[in-house]
Order: sequence, then C-alpha cells, then structure tokens
Amino acid sequence: MSMKRSSLVLAAVFTASIAGSVYAADVPAKPVKKTSPPPELPFFLVNDNRLTYAYLFTGTFPGVTNLTSRQTVAFTHFDAWAYGTNFINLGYSKSSHSDPAVPCTPVLAIPTGCAGRTEFYAVARSTFGWNQIFDTKAFNLGPLNNISFEVGADVGTENSYYASDTRKLLAGLQFQFALPYKGYVNVAPLIYQEWTHDGYLQTGSQFVPPGLTGLPDGELNYHPSWALEINYYMDLGFLPAELQYFAISGRAGFYGPGGTGGPGPYSVPASFNTTVQIESEPIRLTFDASKAIWGEKYSHFVDVWVAYRYWKNKFGLDDSNPANFLCYTNGVNNHTCTENSLYSGITVKF
Repeated sequence: MSMKRSSLVLAAVFTASIAGSVYAADVPAKPVKKTSPPPELPFFLVNDNRLTYAYLFTGTFPGVTNLTSRQTVAFTHFDAWAYGTNFINLGYSKSSHSDPAVPCTPVLAIPTGCAGRTEFYAVARSTFGWNQIFDTKAFNLGPLNNISFEVGADVGTENSYYASDTRKLLAGLQFQFALPYKGYVNVAPLIYQEWTHDGYLQTGSQFVPPGLTGLPDGELNYHPSWALEINYYMDLGFLPAELQYFAISGRAGFYGPGGTGGPGPYSVPASFNTTVQIESEPIRLTFDASKAIWGEKYSHFVDVWVAYRYWKNKFGLDDSNPANFLCYTNGVNNHTCTENSLYSGITVKF
C-alpha cells in the first residue's frame, strides 16, 4: 500500500502559530473596525482520489502450473484530517485463461474452456497521530516525525476453485520517518486476525487426503498473529531540474503464521500449516507525465509507472514444504507459491 502523500507533511499545519488579538479597553473614543474571522480549515486537509490500470506479466496462483498475466483496475482514496489519515484501495483483477475460474480445477493439468479467474480485493488503513491527539511535538525527534495508532481491514473474494473469501483485521502502531526530497517511510508493527475459505480442503474435495474429514463448509479460522507493514516514497530530487519528473516508492508486508486454520474437530493436513508470508512491491519507478507535459501545476495528475512484485509463500502456503501438494508436483517445486513479476500501469488523479 503506497501513498502519494504522507501525513508527515501535515506537521507544519498543526504547528503553525495563530495570531493574537490586542484589546484596547482604554481607547473608547474611536470605534474599532470589525474584521472578518480567519477562515476555518477544511475538515479534510488532503483529499486525493485516483484511478489505476495495471498489468502483471507473470503472475502465479498456488496449484496453477502455468504462469498467468493479470489485469487490474483500482480506485485509491487517501485523505488527511486533523488527527490522522485514511487510505482505501479497491481493486478488481482478471487473470488470463491460464488461471481459470470455476468449475475448472487448476491442479496438475491446465483445463481448457474456462475464463480467467476474477478477484475483488479491498484494503483500508486509518492512522491517529500521537502528536495531534496529545497536541505535542514530543513524537517528532530527528527523522521520526510521528507515532500513530493504526487500524485496518482487508476483504477479498474470487471465483477460482480455491474460492477464497478473505477477511482480515489489523491493529497496532505506525512509526513515520522522513526521507530526503519530501519523502517518507512508514513502519507499522501490527497484530492481525484472518478468516478465509479454501475449496481444496472442503469436505468432498478430491484433494482432501484419505482419513481426514476436511472442512464441511471450507471455512478457515486462523489464530491471531503478527504483521509488519512498510511503505515509502521519495522524489528523485537529486536529478537535474530538467529531469525531475521521477519518484521511487515501494511497500512490503510480512505476515506471521496462523496455524492450519482448521476449526474445532475438523482436521486439516499438517502440510497446510501456514508460514511467514511476504507480499511486496520493493520498488516502483514513477514518471510524472502530466508535469512533464503541462508543467508543475499538474504534477502527478497522470503517472506512468513500472514496478517489481515479489510475493513469497502466497496465502501463507509453505513454498519449502514438499508435502504441500499445491506448491509441489510429484515432489518437485512447481513455483506456484511464490510470485516474481514485472508490474506496470498508469494512474490518473481526479
């Protein structure tokens, strides 16, 4: 989750001095000219909305033995108010035929005649800054600009055989640091809880090993675990003036193991015991096309970007465990539980 702006730059707003007034009670002879009160600050100090089209070149999906391309359309909202920030990203993606939708079963052999999988995923994060809540500068030390409470949620669903129905709740802190050239890096240690659905483990599925009951409704309930989310952004201000249209950004999410997710008496194969998951976009290079064409006034109205995507142990599936039949085929790693891909797109502000 990278943001185009950071709440760090808002410190100047909250620490700006307020002009006082002078009351001259002993000068009644001359009426005092009335002045208009200063205008109130808007509720949202920043209100940023963007649409993105992106193309992932070589995506993977656990158990799908062919690489797949994926197209995504996303709406992103970011706002900042007196006490914090809100970030929402709504994404809809469509895979190629190599990653089929139900009723095709994408394991061991790629079936034909099925459309590509579609997925909807939403991410929301909100922060509440300690400097703003407590009306202080105590949490502004050196490169540290603020500490915030953070809460968030993820929801997602897809029409694959896996048929995930992801729900996550997260809560913790965010530490906000300054980078050169108006940049920032945010580091958020969190706790999180996840629930989802797994069609591979549902009772009656051909993939449930003999002797195990499977899950009557396919629902998984993982135990609470830890998470670490990081995002950064920085303009490349060291470039010559005629080339100052570029910026770099990135994000990374590390999510701890949550067990097998098997509720109550229902058994889940031990090979599905989750491990640490790394979902990241380590670097994105952005070209500010609107600034280059129309000038500084239109900076970041149209961005063209290219990025590298790395997702290890997708959905917590252990890519190093040969017993996991989704990640291994006949004892050989099928490279479907880790994703390495070029990712590119265009983002428009409105």
